[in-house]
Order: sequence, then C-alpha cells, then structure tokens
Amino acid sequence: MISFSSFYKQIADSNLQHWLETLPAILGEWQRQHKHGNLPKWEKVLNKLNFPAPEHIDLTDSVTIGTPEQLAAGDIQKLHNLLKMFAPWRKGPFYIHGIHIDTEWRSDWKWDRVSPHLSPLKNRTVLDVGCGSGYHMWRMLGGGAKRVVGIDPSPLFLCQFEAVKRLEGTDKPIHLLPLGIEELPPLDAFDTVFSMGVLYHRRSPIDHLLQLRDQLRNDGELVLETLVVDGDENTVLVPTDRYGKMNNVWFLPSVAALTLWLEKCDFTDVRCVNLDVTSLAEQRSTEWMPNESLVDYLANDDITRTVEGYPAPKRATIIARKLASNAESV
Repeated sequence: MISFSSFYKQIADSNLQHWLETLPAILGEWQRQHKHGNLPKWEKVLNKLNFPAPEHIDLTDSVTIGTPEQLAAGDIQKLHNLLKMFAPWRKGPFYIHGIHIDTEWRSDWKWDRVSPHLSPLKNRTVLDVGCGSGYHMWRMLGGGAKRVVGIDPSPLFLCQFEAVKRLEGTDKPIHLLPLGIEELPPLDAFDTVFSMGVLYHRRSPIDHLLQLRDQLRNDGELVLETLVVDGDENTVLVPTDRYGKMNNVWFLPSVAALTLWLEKCDFTDVRCVNLDVTSLAEQRSTEWMPNESLVDYLANDDITRTVEGYPAPKRATIIARKLASNAESV
C-alpha cells in the first residue's frame, strides 16, 4: 500500500503542520475507497520496482534517472515492461535508465516557456495543483524548491509518480497527494502555487482562483496556465457541449477577462507571460499513450478549429501575486 507517512513526518515541524489535523483522515478514506479497482494491481507493480539506486540523476535540464549502462539488458527490458503497465503516460518525458517514456505531452516545452518568468524557486515551498504524474514537480525541485507538493485525485497519476520516485531512490521533499483542491483547507503557506491545465475543467472558475489564493502566503506567486480565446475583458467562450471532444470544458476566457477575474480575486501584478497555440508536435499519440490525441480533436480540413468548430487550443500563462492585505472582497 502506498504510504504517506514520510510526508507527514516532513511537514510536522513546518508551516504546513496544521494540515495534519485533517489530512491523514482524508487520505485514509481515499485509500479505503480505492481498495478495489486498479489501485491494488498498480501497487503490486510498484513493489516490483526493486532496482539499484541510480548513479546519475538530472532534474535541472530534464527528468533523467540512471543510465542504461547501470543495468543489464534483461533488467532494462523488465523495467520497460513494468513501466508500460502504468500506461497511458500523458505528462513527461521521463528518461529512466535509458528508457524514454515518450509521453503524450511534451511537458518540457511548457516548462521551458514558463520557467524563465518565475520568481526563483530556490528555497520556496511549492504547490502544483492538478499535477498529473508529477513531471513539472520534478523540474520545480530541480529548480531549487525546498519542498514540492502536488495534488491530483487520479490513482494512475499517483502510481506513475510513485514509480519515478521509487526509481529515483531518495527521500527528496517531493510528494503527490491524491486530492482535489476543494479538499484542502486554506493553508496560506505556499510561496508559489501552480495551476496548469486545470481552470477550464472547473465549473466555477472564480471559486478555483479563490482556492488557489487561499493556499498562498501573502505576496506569494500564482502561476496559472489555461486555455483562452481571443477577445476583450467581456469575452468568455462557454462550449455548448464538448470542446475538442472533451465534455468537461466549461469556461475559456480571453486573457483580458482572465486578468479581470484575477484582480477581483485579490491578485495583483497580473501579467500574461506566454501565449501559445498548441502544436501537433507538442501533444500527440505515442507508444506510451496510444489513444486519441490533439490531431483527432481538430477538424480534418482546418486545424485552426476543433471538430466542433471552436478555435483550436490556445494556452496562456499568467503570473500574479496574492495581495498582502488578503482582502475578502469576493
């Protein structure tokens, strides 16, 4: 069974310690709810990841763990087969003892776009909301973060993260908790909070922004990446049914509208640092994620439109600061 005891110990004397009043019970209930289904099967695979501690780790320029020279060819094939049992892999890439986990998303490209605009992560406590399998969390740690906490309710993402962490072989201050942000109390503790690829999945985007704010310390930094459309501060696309075949896309604001939302939620210094149309090279099917991907979500005769006729995915990265006054005006 996946254990969170190491995380509990690490935060016991930190500014997150009051979280321990509620967190163990919530995670205990999560484990009880998932004792049937795929989680026990994936946990058995995790227990088979008994490989030597890696001689080489790079978290600065990639997520690379180990080298192919360290393992025998048979062990590399065994490791490859075990990791394949966690497919589909969506966020990455990871390089594990020479095995290239070629994920659906080139998340390293997103990181390269975002990271130059961040306040230095050195010695910061970081929260990654909707972290997926944790690729960006490893890059945050490689950027010098003191502690990185990711939350994502998916059991598969948790097991993918745990696989990488066990192969990395140390007890670094990086943890993924299978939670949604609505299950977090207002912690007011994180120096930086990331929410990338989440906002458009929320039925109430304003509530999501307030929840993000409530996790930040005063003057802390929010890094928000989401789908947007062109337009002024009153422009918001609300798909009638699906968007890019997704039935859980609710609101796509313009950058100007999103800026206004953030300011109304007590954020300041709001600025868009990147605006990018998702390319077919950045999101695609691979050996490790063989299902439909971006090309299947776009119109056959016009890749500037989704199959439903909406504008093709365009993503904005917004950076803002939580107002030190922590005003409750919303």
